[in-house]
Amino acid sequence: MKQRGATVWFTGLSGAGKTTIRMAVEKVLRDRGLNVEVLDGDIVRQYLTRDLGFSKADRDENIRRIGFVSHLLTRNGVIVLVSAISPYAAMRQEVREQIGDFVEVYANAPLSVCESRDVKGLYKKARAGEIKQFTGIDDPYEAPTNPEVECRTDLEALEESAAKVLAYLESKGYIPTALTATTSSGTGGVTTS
Repeated sequence: MKQRGATVWFTGLSGAGKTTIRMAVEKVLRDRGLNVEVLDGDIVRQYLTRDLGFSKADRDENIRRIGFVSHLLTRNGVIVLVSAISPYAAMRQEVREQIGDFVEVYANAPLSVCESRDVKGLYKKARAGEIKQFTGIDDPYEAPTNPEVECRTDLEALEESAAKVLAYLESKGYIPTALTATTSSGTGGVTTS
């Protein structure tokens, strides 16, 4: 049976939990035997977009390139999991329109929570002026106004956030449900297999 492709785009501030949720979703999808590819913003910057800086034009081009690769994979039946800050709403909309089968997941946590999770010390450096154009400090983050899934990572357990994403993908037919319901003959009841 041919798998339906989709791009699941995890967006949010640095430290909001995009990659953590993505990893949990990825594990479940791989355990179900689905064809999955991951485009992580940090890794993409090392290989696909290392020629770009952090100006608005460069950030837009970064997202445009990630979107193009996602589109190619999606149209070939792959579930693409993208975790990238992608701070500008217009660029997220542009890739949504290009890809079509696009699911926006907003990893939502207050800036103070994101800063408290900052294992790399990036927010501290940005606050000290050592890093310029840092999203959420001196560069804007335009939060999604109508994401398909919103995960309040300051209030939800990881399992709850991942379950919300998986439930949405199941409800839209992007992935098969975890349990297949079948009607048992003669009883009219439902059994799970």
